[in-house]
Amino acid sequence: MERTAGAGEDGVHRASRVRQRKGIRMRVVAFNGSPRTDGNTAVLIRKVFEELESAGIETEFVQLGGRALHGCVACYRCFANKDGRCAVDKDELNDHVTKMVAADGIVLGSPTYFADITPETKALIDRAGLVSKANGDLLRRKVGAAVVAVRRAGSIHAFDSINHFFLIGQMIVPGSIYWNMSLAREKGEALNDEEGMETMKVLGQNMAWLLERIRGRGPK
Repeated sequence: MERTAGAGEDGVHRASRVRQRKGIRMRVVAFNGSPRTDGNTAVLIRKVFEELESAGIETEFVQLGGRALHGCVACYRCFANKDGRCAVDKDELNDHVTKMVAADGIVLGSPTYFADITPETKALIDRAGLVSKANGDLLRRKVGAAVVAVRRAGSIHAFDSINHFFLIGQMIVPGSIYWNMSLAREKGEALNDEEGMETMKVLGQNMAWLLERIRGRGPK
């Protein structure tokens, strides 16, 4: 895994150019914010992955939900240190930031909890987002996609919460044929939502297309 030469946007994009020259395949990392490791959120992420992998893009699935991840404590030491890391290092947050910085694209998936994302997903957004801002927008111009599983309502609020993270970090967000959500409750029910699965399929295709355009290859 390539590490940035230094904190800040220049280091991030320098590492990206080095990877391109070496012919290293593009990579997308996804974080499953559901405590269910094989639940509907995971189903949606893996449907997106099918299209990315068929386009030759490497994928990595990270289980986030159910793990001990503390929220931001507002110490702002990341702004003083400017080392691309969160100063609170007793959990897995810095490993997640490293994966985000090394990737070309990021997928954040969450079930809907009281019309919003899970606390682990929120903790990742708050802390990784602040580290990125403290170091010159580390995630700038990476491709970001949100996927949301929902029983009935509230998915759009959860969807917006994730997209706000992408957009304030200067990331690029592809669309699909509908909002990136699926109606499902019990494990595996997302597979029965034809429109939801087609939305994930097209999202994966559009994400792959966008990544290829950013890399500067592939048909227009």
